[in-house]
Amino acid sequence: MLRPEVVGTRATRLMFQDEARFGRMVRIRRCWAPTPSRPKVATGYERQFVSVYGAVSPLQGALDWKISPKMNTEQMNQFLAQASQAHPDEFIVMVVDGASSHRSQDVRVPEHIRLHRLPGYSPELNPQEHGWDELREKEFPNRVFESMDAVVRQLEAGLPRLAAHTQALRSLTAWPG
Repeated sequence: MLRPEVVGTRATRLMFQDEARFGRMVRIRRCWAPTPSRPKVATGYERQFVSVYGAVSPLQGALDWKISPKMNTEQMNQFLAQASQAHPDEFIVMVVDGASSHRSQDVRVPEHIRLHRLPGYSPELNPQEHGWDELREKEFPNRVFESMDAVVRQLEAGLPRLAAHTQALRSLTAWPG
């Protein structure tokens, strides 16, 4: 329950949170090539992944993110603490899906954050999904990574690029009401 003494005079920030996995499996995408050449794309089916926690603020065009070795309640707690520290003067309403780490009794929600759950099986209502699509399209198309370290390096380069383009992020995630 929101009480005036908790929100106080803080501005309110609406964030949409989601997790995604990035790994060594190639995502084949269409690409352009001059006639008559045909592009060749290496394939790889290594089933190794790293997780990324992300929360987009559509109205501000801002992205908070954390690369993590796995998805679990402890990693979610760390992400919530990171978001709390990034926006200490704002009251945060964070919209989450029904993942078990969001419903766990062990989840630690900072005082100035409230979690609000989306209806079940409704990823289309979460604008953060568009952020993941953009990241995959721009940073990971038709690429084979030799190691998980290479995947993490690509994320460490691509996530700040995505976050730096506030107008593009706002365009992707702030749908007309």
